[in-house]
Amino acid sequence: MMHAFTDCTARAVLLPRDDVDTDQIIPARFLTTTVRSGLGRALFADWRTLPDAPAESRFALDDPGVQGAQILVAGRNFGCGSSREHAPWALTDWGFRVVIGASFADIFRNNAHKNGLLTVALHEEGLATLHRLLRETPRAAVTVSLREQYVTVGARFRANFTIDPFARRCLFDGVDELGYLLARAPAIAAFEARGAWTTGAAA
Repeated sequence: MMHAFTDCTARAVLLPRDDVDTDQIIPARFLTTTVRSGLGRALFADWRTLPDAPAESRFALDDPGVQGAQILVAGRNFGCGSSREHAPWALTDWGFRVVIGASFADIFRNNAHKNGLLTVALHEEGLATLHRLLRETPRAAVTVSLREQYVTVGARFRANFTIDPFARRCLFDGVDELGYLLARAPAIAAFEARGAWTTGAAA
């Protein structure tokens, strides 16, 4: 079930890699289910490290301090590769509500928005600054405002972003395209009852 999205202030996980594809987000061997719950355990499964690995070599999600983080900060072309919807499912099941990067694969971005996961594309200079701040202060709180369309880290960083207006509306309402249409079923029925669709009259 999707939840309405407005603002998110949370710890961020830094994953400064480009071209992270959907098979890296969730490997193909985990695609045997159509149930969304539980997929967070398989998120980046092939990159995860053993519990006793040295702290400096641990993968980002294996740091105990990132538990509760809701924002993933990546690089360029995040979500490239196959169109598997399991990728945003795994990210949201782990607990992420936002992925910030320089760019996203179109299919991944569309799948993400349909599943309540906001993708935020920043200019590369701004993203580089955000990466630096998170390296310097890993536990810094990042705020992402869908209403005002900005990303901030306290008073140290602010960057605006754009998003497709329809995707923004659906995220606000916590619905996908079907949910958007079903919520307007009475208006659609009234339009049809008037016969406006046969006369070309305005709704």
